[in-house]
Amino acid sequence: MTATTEGRADSRWLRRFGPDRARPALRLVCFPHAGGNAQLFHGWSALLPPEVELLAVRYPGRQERLTDPFAESMADLADEVTAALVPRLDVPVALFGHSMGSSVAYETALRLEARHGVVPRRLMVSARSAPHRARPTGLYRRADDELVAGVRRLGDLGSEAYDIPELRELLLPALRADYRLIESYRPKAPPTPVRAPITAYLGDSDPGCTRENLAAWDELTTSGAFSLRTYPGDHFYLVRQEAALVADITKDLEA
Repeated sequence: MTATTEGRADSRWLRRFGPDRARPALRLVCFPHAGGNAQLFHGWSALLPPEVELLAVRYPGRQERLTDPFAESMADLADEVTAALVPRLDVPVALFGHSMGSSVAYETALRLEARHGVVPRRLMVSARSAPHRARPTGLYRRADDELVAGVRRLGDLGSEAYDIPELRELLLPALRADYRLIESYRPKAPPTPVRAPITAYLGDSDPGCTRENLAAWDELTTSGAFSLRTYPGDHFYLVRQEAALVADITKDLEA
């Protein structure tokens, strides 16, 4: 499946992968990691049931939005994504976030509830400590080489691009801006729970997120429904485990 051209379901903030469906049974909205982009999810639509429409969030400052200014705060980013989703709330939605995207998805879920009375079918968080367990590293304040080394410690997804001067110059600003955003993020204390059930996903050798800190997402749902799944791999386990992960997501959406 390939991405659509700009049209009814695509926008500055959302990219649809897969065929245009006039009225899907559910929309799965996916949020990339720090430095990442919507392309991370391009293969998922072929693995999802045909009645599920896949939308991937387009963060500013990269790909088609290269000249757009970076989000200044988590609140700004979640506000914009929530507003972009409003015209697509005619059917149920579910949210999946990877790493930084988990926190953006959580904040978006809070806004959908509070502002629009919409409780997502499920909030799915991957490779990210619960907001009240996350500990800033200050990595975004460090020199370029240290920032790149810190990211490489998590896994090797696309890291070779930082060895090419032209690509490094293009990609580093977005990476640094995302790390500044997620490390400056301070949820309410105690953080507000969502009404949606939560499923958490983790690579079993992820150096950036412990099982204990991921399991703390259980404290952020009032639904009484929480589950945690693990897969072989590091912080970017979802690339090699794509088929298994999407199959499990499909099961979780049907639960």
